[in-house]
Amino acid sequence: MSKTTVPASSTMTTPAGVRAGALTGRARGARVALRVVQVLLALFYGIASALPKLMAHPTAVESFDRIGWGSGAMYTIGALELAGALALLVPVLQSVAAIALSALMVGAFTVQVTAFDGQNAATPLILIVPLALIAWTRRAHNRELLRLLGRR
Repeated sequence: MSKTTVPASSTMTTPAGVRAGALTGRARGARVALRVVQVLLALFYGIASALPKLMAHPTAVESFDRIGWGSGAMYTIGALELAGALALLVPVLQSVAAIALSALMVGAFTVQVTAFDGQNAATPLILIVPLALIAWTRRAHNRELLRLLGRR
């Protein structure tokens, strides 16, 4: 190797500032585990949560009628959940998507407690935990997103 040649691993960095190839086995395992959680959450929000609302499944229609919001709110929330699910899979949007989905879960918790007597109130709270972890861990992508938005 000549004096002017630099190994690729010493110059390539990830958005978090960690050198590519410098991850230990434990850190790599944590990254893979977090990515698996993101994919599972994206599948949950896209299929189990958004799809019934967007297809006007009778249970979703009944729930939204019960709280007095109607089909407009049902379709809007379904579209937001689907957008959040897809954004969880896009690296530059992961943190923002997790924050937005967390905000939806705060609303879902409030509705569960007030309109449904807390019947399923634990579900949104449980979902906030991995979303907060994703938002925090992937926060370095927010700088890149701001840089991309600043190009306009």
